[in-house]
Amino acid sequence: MKTVAQLLKLKVLQNQQVHSIAPDQTVLDALKMMAEKNVGALPVIEKGLVIGVISERDYARKVVLQGRSSVGTPVRAIMSAPVVTADSRQSIERCMVVMTDSHLRHLPVLEGDQLIGLLSIGDLVKEAIVEQANLIRQLEHYIRGD
Repeated sequence: MKTVAQLLKLKVLQNQQVHSIAPDQTVLDALKMMAEKNVGALPVIEKGLVIGVISERDYARKVVLQGRSSVGTPVRAIMSAPVVTADSRQSIERCMVVMTDSHLRHLPVLEGDQLIGLLSIGDLVKEAIVEQANLIRQLEHYIRGD
């Protein structure tokens, strides 16, 4: 399987950027950015470090269900923290295990302490499907003697 770094290179080629938010911005700011950028989560960055992730799930569970206001609530109050991250050298398979075991849909990718990307479970599943299709194709060629 590919490494996270290889998958992130493909996302860069597709012009997919990582968007982030500061912990003191409001939840409403985060929601607007997620809607504008068509993403389901944002890494929360403070002093250049990833300190959490805010997602649509966090909004639903920690704002809507608790009767909070998205206008006056800071991102820091509802973000998921401590944040689970991946290293760029990890395999996609390992990331899938981490995300499944931790019940995550988004995984920030770091090199050292620096955020270099954000993977969704959808990114990983798509790549796994592509790799399985390639393997099936290779096995079919092998069986036929091509």
